[in-house]
Amino acid sequence: MNFVPVNEPLLNGNEKKYLCECIDAGWISSEGPFVKEFEQKMSASVNRKYGIAVSNGTAALEVAVQALGIKDGDEVIMPTFTIISCAMAVTKVGAVPVLVDSDLHTWNMNIEEIEAKITPRTKAIMIVHLYGLPVEVDKILALAEKYNLKVIEDAAEMHGQTYNGKPCGSFGDVSTFSFYPNKHITTGEGGMVVTDDEELAERCMMLRNLCFKKDVRYVHDEISDNYRFTNLQAAVGLAQLERLDEFVGKKRQMGKYYTEKLCGIDGLILPVEKTDYADNIYWIYGIVLDENINIDNKMMQKLLVEEGIGSRTFFWCMHEQPVYQKQGLFADETYPNAEYLARKGFYIPSGLALTQEQMEQVATGVRKVMQKVAGWK
Repeated sequence: MNFVPVNEPLLNGNEKKYLCECIDAGWISSEGPFVKEFEQKMSASVNRKYGIAVSNGTAALEVAVQALGIKDGDEVIMPTFTIISCAMAVTKVGAVPVLVDSDLHTWNMNIEEIEAKITPRTKAIMIVHLYGLPVEVDKILALAEKYNLKVIEDAAEMHGQTYNGKPCGSFGDVSTFSFYPNKHITTGEGGMVVTDDEELAERCMMLRNLCFKKDVRYVHDEISDNYRFTNLQAAVGLAQLERLDEFVGKKRQMGKYYTEKLCGIDGLILPVEKTDYADNIYWIYGIVLDENINIDNKMMQKLLVEEGIGSRTFFWCMHEQPVYQKQGLFADETYPNAEYLARKGFYIPSGLALTQEQMEQVATGVRKVMQKVAGWK
C-alpha cells in the first residue's frame, strides 16, 4: 500500500522551460523580467490594476496591513478560525485583532457578528475566504462603506474562485494571495498583494524592499523587512497561471468524486457544494466529524495514516492560541462554532497531482475508518 500525501503540486507544464530561461539569462533575483510579467498577469486575472509580488502569503498580509496605515491601538475585525498569519499581520503593527465566530454551513466568518464588533477604534475588516467557498462579500463591503472602514481580502485559497461572477481578489482596498505548494498556483513559496490604488501599490512596493526610497537608495525614512520575490519563483508562477482554468476544473472534479463516494457515511459532514453566490472550488476537500462521533480530528489523522492516507487538521482558533493567551489577548472569549470546526474538521488528500487510483484509495480508507469508529463507544 502506497502512502497518499495530503498534497502534491502539479508541475508538468512550462515550469522547467521558464526556469531554464532564467538560468540561461542569469536573471535569478528579484530584478528579473519574469517578476513584472507575473505581477501584471496575476493582477489582471483578478481585474486589479497593480500586483506586488512578495516572498510568501504572510508577507503579503503584513505589507497590506502596513500599507493601509493600520497602527498601534487600531482594531481589525477578522475571523478567529483562520491561519495565524492573519492575526500576526495585525499584531505586528501593534493593532488588535477583534474576532468573530464561524458559520457552520460554509466554515467562513459569521458576517452577522461583525457590526456589533465595530468601535471608534475599528479601522478595517479582514475577509478570509476559507477552504473552497468565498465569504459573502457584498454585506461586508456595505458595512465598510457605512462605517468608513478599509477592507483587506485574504484570497490565499481562492485562486480561480468567483463571488457572484467576480473574481476573488478583486474586492476591497487590497487583496492578498499565497503561492504555497498546496495552492492552485504555486511558486514554492511566494505571495502577492493586488490593488487598484496607485498610491497604495507604490507603498507596497516600497515596503517589500526594506523601505528603499523610489529615487534614493540606502536612505530610509521607515523600517520594513525584505519581502522580495525572485525571478525563479515568478517563472514557475507564470507556468502555473497559464493552467489555472484547468486546475480549477480538476479540483471541482475531485470534489465531485469525493462527495459521491463519501456521501451517506454516518458521522461525516461534507463540504457545501454551492451557495447562492459561488460553487465550491474545493481548494482542499474538508470534512467535519459529526458531534456524535467520539473522536477528534487528531485521532482521525492517526487512523487514516494506518490506511496509508495523509490528512491535515483544520486551523486552530486565534483566541485559543497560546502565544496570544500569554499576551493577555482574547481573555474569556469563546467562539463555539469555530472551536467545533478546529476540533472536528480535517481534510483529505486534495493536491492537483492526485491520481484517480489515489482518490479511490482515500475514499475506501475513509469509509473503512468510519466503520471502525462507528463501533466505538
